[in-house]
Formats: sequence, C-alpha cells, structure tokens
Amino acid sequence: GSHSESVTSAMVIKTETCRFSGLRIYPGRAVKFVRTDTQIFTFLKSKCRTLFNQRKKPAKLAWTALYRKQHKKDATSEVTKRKKRGGKATLSRAIAGASLEVIQKKRSEKPEVRQAARDAALREVKERMKKVKDTKKAASKGGKKGGKR
Repeated sequence: GSHSESVTSAMVIKTETCRFSGLRIYPGRAVKFVRTDTQIFTFLKSKCRTLFNQRKKPAKLAWTALYRKQHKKDATSEVTKRKKRGGKATLSRAIAGASLEVIQKKRSEKPEVRQAARDAALREVKERMKKVKDTKKAASKGGKKGGKR
C-alpha cells in the first residue's frame, strides 16, 4: 500500500506525572527515587527531587500544579462554568383525583381544622383495625388448632 495519506493524529507518548510538581514527564526525563519502604517517587528534574527531600510543600510553590489548583489559576476551567438559569415559578395545577378548587380549599384551611380531620381519620382507621383483630381473635378461640408451640 501507499502511504500518501497524511496522519492528523499525533503519536501517543506514555507520560508520567512528577510526584512533586505534578507536571508531565516525557520518556528519558525522569529521576526516580525509591524510599526504604519500597515506595517509588518519580520527579521531573533534580530541582523537584531536592525540594521533596527538603520536605517542602508543593502547594506553597507557585510553579507547581498543586499550587495552581489550590489558588484557582486555571482560567480554562472558569470559562466552562456557566450560571444556571433561575427556575420558573411553580404553577398550581389540578392533580388527578382532585380539582384545583379542592386543592386551594385544603391549602387555605387552618392547621387546627386540618389536625382535627387527621385525628378523625386516624380514629376511624384504628377502630377498623380493632374490629379486624377482634374477629380474628374470635375465630382463633373457636377452633384451637395450635397457636404457640
């Protein structure tokens, strides 16, 4: 085959990141440091290694990636953030099984009235439960098949 077509994509190079500066390390550039606990540190240059050995904090040095991140120095990311549009005002609509008038009436009700209605409903439910319990008790008393073993 002929190789006349131009290749637009660039060659992919495996890069590492410097443990101190956070910058990209290209092949043949790294300075590796192996600590006594077998942890490997990769540095971009001897400057990074020296500062690391001096226990300097990368967040305090303006040229490191960590500093730039902490001090919000990357202008590119700020452009992508856009303000969210304010939500539209909520409209009151009729819901299935309840017309708008009923909903408005319920909304304008005084809390005491609402509480009273709730109490009445609860009482009604409790009475129904009691009846069911009583009928079950009567049924179980009639024919003793075996309750608790």
